[in-house]
Amino acid sequence: MWNQKPKPTFRFEIDNFSEKGYSAIASPTYVIDGCEWDLYVWKGNPLASKNLLVNLYVPNHKSLGTGWRRTCSFYYVALNESGKELHRSSVDVRVFRDKNPGYGFQNSVHVPKFSEKELENDKLIIEVYIKLVEAFDGEVGDVTKKEEIVNINGFLVLASQAIQVRKIFAEHPHIALNFKSKNHVVKTEYMNVLLGLIDTLNKPRHSLSRMEICNAHSNLRELMDVGFKLEWLKTKLGEGSLESKKSDDHDESRVQQLEERVKNLELMDIGSLKSKLELAQVDDSRVEQLEESVKHLELIVSDLKAELDKEKAKSSDCGFLLVD
Repeated sequence: MWNQKPKPTFRFEIDNFSEKGYSAIASPTYVIDGCEWDLYVWKGNPLASKNLLVNLYVPNHKSLGTGWRRTCSFYYVALNESGKELHRSSVDVRVFRDKNPGYGFQNSVHVPKFSEKELENDKLIIEVYIKLVEAFDGEVGDVTKKEEIVNINGFLVLASQAIQVRKIFAEHPHIALNFKSKNHVVKTEYMNVLLGLIDTLNKPRHSLSRMEICNAHSNLRELMDVGFKLEWLKTKLGEGSLESKKSDDHDESRVQQLEERVKNLELMDIGSLKSKLELAQVDDSRVEQLEESVKHLELIVSDLKAELDKEKAKSSDCGFLLVD
């Protein structure tokens, strides 16, 4: 596992964050243990998603020898200018190679939430933590080993993760009985997702954000879909999600109420007033009054639709239903 207070491998500061567009924000190139790294940050796609996207990339991969690879574990922390933590990704273990010189972090955060958490002086700071396991520069043959890889029940994990993984199999020996993949990279990635999920659920319930709970449900569902037996985690996650479920039910009810108000105004009030307006052509003062009423109601409908769109966007932050 990582130390309690590890030092960041590198730190990328983004000024005037709110003014950035939706194209990639590229960091300088950082050289760590002889290996070059770039970081790319996106504010998301305004038409599809406004989630923060963070990608770790090997910039000089074309100059490396055939068969090069970088095996490492990594995560990032998003901070404001005063050092307040805004978001922390889960720890990922990846093998960077020719076909995959870059990887995006699994967990993301909804960018508008940054404004709620006081992004001071419009500065976003990304601290990246990398623990290099192996660096192999292909034909050059330069191999740098930083941490031993351990095989536990067919899963290749870092030596620092071995105690936790052994404990999981000791307490739940049949946890991966139905997981059939023989690809070590795939198995390592899924084990890393499981460890990240367990770390999340070990946090105090009150400290978990709605996005963290959403990600936890998504990861749990994916792990169970590929064959992991995680009913014990499903129960634990369900217990911690009751409050969020109540919030979701409230959001759904709010959306239904707004939809009903818009429908009633559009189909009844405005239609009725327009009919009266057609019948009142002989009375100019009456026509003016009805025209003002129509405009007023149309503005109300417009405002309600805007509020409805916001509520729908908020309720869709989790792209799935919570555990019943």
